[in-house]
Amino acid sequence: MSFEPDSHTLCKKSEPVQFAHFPRVTSQIFPSPLGQSPLTDPKEGRKKVATASYFSLSVVLIYLSICFASWDDEKEKESTTVIMAHNKSPDRDALFSGGGISFVTGAKNGSFSYGYSSFKGKRASMEDFYHTSTREVNGQMVAFFGVFDGHGGARTAEYLKVHLFNNLIGHPDFMTDTRTAIVQSFKQTDENYLSDTKANQKDAGSTASTAVLIGDRLFVANVGDSRAVACKSGSAVALSIDHKPERSDERQRIEKAGGFIIWAGTWRVGGVLAVSRAFGDKLLKPYVVAEPEIQEEDVEGVDFLIIASDGLWNVVNNKDAVNLVQEIPDAEEASRRLVEEAYARGSSDNITCLVVRFGV
Repeated sequence: MSFEPDSHTLCKKSEPVQFAHFPRVTSQIFPSPLGQSPLTDPKEGRKKVATASYFSLSVVLIYLSICFASWDDEKEKESTTVIMAHNKSPDRDALFSGGGISFVTGAKNGSFSYGYSSFKGKRASMEDFYHTSTREVNGQMVAFFGVFDGHGGARTAEYLKVHLFNNLIGHPDFMTDTRTAIVQSFKQTDENYLSDTKANQKDAGSTASTAVLIGDRLFVANVGDSRAVACKSGSAVALSIDHKPERSDERQRIEKAGGFIIWAGTWRVGGVLAVSRAFGDKLLKPYVVAEPEIQEEDVEGVDFLIIASDGLWNVVNNKDAVNLVQEIPDAEEASRRLVEEAYARGSSDNITCLVVRFGV
């Protein structure tokens, strides 16, 4: 069964109840005693107004009952994925979290749980996005998790949230040669984004730390300084290495392409960007690329996975993050605790954390 919840709310794909859709109770249905019919007894008028109001309220309550009864019926039909969402407010300044449980054939005991939390923190704007979804591809259930940390604005990160996974599963070799499909899909998504936004004068970009689960195989692909860390037998194991300009291999790649890095508070490509790989950033091509580094793991050896933006990793090291999550069996609660810990330790960035527990 295929299920793809929205990556921000992760609630059911039914339309939320809109109060504007309720039958409007107006003077055309209930003529106002004080309007169209002159009253000789004000008390009688007030009685009629009260009667009309009570009847109006009854109509609304009956309508609500029907809507929620229908929603409950639909919820009972969902058997392969259980979705939970907290703080569904569209206010992205607030800490936003949710999660669920899914069943994927071939993955440990056939199931995993996941939770996510995202918080604007001390930044003036929110540029982090995340995406979680499950999809059936060629009869095989596939799960995708991603954290996207934008810079220069949120539009690149939001574009990745919407398009990256769809482009990946649409690749003809996705199931047979997943590594090649990931590399080519990342490159194509970057090219598509640059083409779609070429009229925009302001430059922007985004990192992408992603994990794709196909059966019992886990593919972690990273671009930029968001990070994926696994817990294996109680130990923290990094599944990605941050793409920073000061990495010797990254510096050589940039200089070979004709670029340079200089110190400007930190090492930066062209004195501008503090990451050496990213989507977007058209003014820094071809030095800043969207080519991912990929790590493949057998999920049988992974207890849980943490994917987070650098708002976490700037202040919480891999070991501390794993130790914290180990003590919390609920994936959503664990992701919230990571965000809270990063904020308490003084993180000055947006903070987004995603936790996936296997074999629940």
